[in-house]
Amino acid sequence: MTTAPPLAAPPRIDPPLGRAPGRASRILARREARIALLFVLPAFLLFLAFRFGPTIVGIALSLFDYDISGEIAWRGLENFERLVTDPLFWRALTTTVLYTTFAVPLSLVLSTVMALGVRRAFKGSRFFRSLFFLPVITSLVLAGSIFVWIFSANGPWSALMTPLGLGGSWLASTVLVVPAVVVVGVWSRFGYGMMIMIAAMQDIPRELEEAALVDGASAWQRFRWIILPHLRPTVFFLAVIETTAAFQVFDVIYVMTQGGPANASYSLVYLIYDQGFRYFDYGYAAAAGVALFVMTLVVALIQRLVIGKQK
Repeated sequence: MTTAPPLAAPPRIDPPLGRAPGRASRILARREARIALLFVLPAFLLFLAFRFGPTIVGIALSLFDYDISGEIAWRGLENFERLVTDPLFWRALTTTVLYTTFAVPLSLVLSTVMALGVRRAFKGSRFFRSLFFLPVITSLVLAGSIFVWIFSANGPWSALMTPLGLGGSWLASTVLVVPAVVVVGVWSRFGYGMMIMIAAMQDIPRELEEAALVDGASAWQRFRWIILPHLRPTVFFLAVIETTAAFQVFDVIYVMTQGGPANASYSLVYLIYDQGFRYFDYGYAAAAGVALFVMTLVVALIQRLVIGKQK
């Protein structure tokens, strides 16, 4: 009985001299990356033009005196000096800061609470998620008109608050008008944060909560030591987004109060709108816009240091 001869090993092909085995793949990867950049380049240039172009023009415009007649004159930092001495600017800044101080924490807390309530699948969970998200896609102009009636002296909110001594029209009160606007602003925004929170909570390993439940941890302890640490990057993201939106509040104020009464709800963006489109003082409006941009950036950096420094 004869045995078959052993199979010969395939011949070894050495790479060409001066070329490493992975060099060809790296060259191919770089070539593909360059081709991809060529396809992305038109959209990227459009993004730069429409995103950073107006920003650069706005910063430049803040250094000039420009009106609807087309006359332009160099002013340097005079527009910013005018901001510092303008009492209406400080009134608008105070209103914006007050609105942001109340609206952002309330929106974050309400978004988290609602997300905890509907994050697990149960009968009707999709309905409640859709219901809570509905204000985000509702026209704030239409909703603001309805809230004008709700906060009026004859509205349901006044009847609800009368036993607490807070009856009457909140929109006509210089003290209560900002809380009324905050309520509408939070109502229109919390659904967005809720959906982001739900997505973040679904990434938390369920075994961690089950193990804590077996060990006898309460609902608050599970939230404090398991859920909340995993939500830190999401909280930072939402804090920046909600703060930016709060600094730019305009539509709800325009519909409900027009900045009144007695400029009690006059915001920075409303000031920019008035100066630019009512008084046609574009240079001063641009200076106010630059000031708003700087303040928003500073607050975002502070939030980065306080909340998101570990991410």
